[in-house]
Amino acid sequence: MELRSKPASREQAGSFPAEAVKRKPYWLKHWQIYSMVLPGLIYFILFKYIPLSGVIIAFQDYSVFTGIFGSSFVGLNHFHNLFTYPEFLRVLKNTLLISIYQIVLGFPAPIALAMLMNEVRKMFFKRAVQTVLYLPHFISWVIVGGLVINFLSPSSGMVNDFLKWLGKEPVFFMQEPNYFRSIVVTSGIWKEVGWGTIIYLAALAGINPELYESAEVDGAGKLKQAFSITLPSLLPTIMVLLLLRVGHVLDLGFEQIYMLLNPLVTETGEVLDTYIYRIGLLGGQYSYTTAIGLFKSLVGVILVVGANQLSKKTTGNSIY
Repeated sequence: MELRSKPASREQAGSFPAEAVKRKPYWLKHWQIYSMVLPGLIYFILFKYIPLSGVIIAFQDYSVFTGIFGSSFVGLNHFHNLFTYPEFLRVLKNTLLISIYQIVLGFPAPIALAMLMNEVRKMFFKRAVQTVLYLPHFISWVIVGGLVINFLSPSSGMVNDFLKWLGKEPVFFMQEPNYFRSIVVTSGIWKEVGWGTIIYLAALAGINPELYESAEVDGAGKLKQAFSITLPSLLPTIMVLLLLRVGHVLDLGFEQIYMLLNPLVTETGEVLDTYIYRIGLLGGQYSYTTAIGLFKSLVGVILVVGANQLSKKTTGNSIY
């Protein structure tokens, strides 16, 4: 008869109960993945969070010679000046109007373009069109601004050449304040509409093709399919991008406006970004322009939070 020895217990074998085994933390176990986040984290700490300490000069009469610790404290005096200076109110009005125009006209443009490109079945033609539409995004506003000025030139511009061919007098577009906002919005759409279609094309690729097949069986045309299937499927993506866009309603970007702006259209074309550059960097009013920047940030946060809550209650989509 074969004798079998009794297996040793865990304690006798030198092992410990499972509860006593100390497991590694999740972040330490997957340290390779977390190390990929480290460069981005360092970037935000150095260039986003540490500079926030400089916001204190918005409450001081800051001088570059005495520094932050030597400048006198003036409280909310600069914020009071924001709403008492007629020049600031004019610039704020210009910023809001251009931003609203960009949201109303520019935000739907990549949605419509993506829906049109999604209907193209010839892949070679589709890729060629995408490349042409994406290209302006990689061109600097210095070049785009020069192109816009040349196209609208009263002597040699293509637009005025066409007007002359129709027998009309040339128009000084860049010197007319009434045309400036339209030029800004149109040039911005031309430059960024192709790049904005990337996210929407990715969202369109995730729509189940069987939905369109069922709609065709029911007799729905392309227009009916667009409003009944495509747009409802894109709604979560549209709402998230719209909420993010609302937070930048006072942030139009400095490069575009600065390249197109001239003294003849300052009354209707100057925005907060160019105003901060002119008053703050060139005029040396650092505390006043810091207060403007803090005002822009607070307005952006309030708009994002408010729009997010409204979207959550009405559509069920939100960013958090």
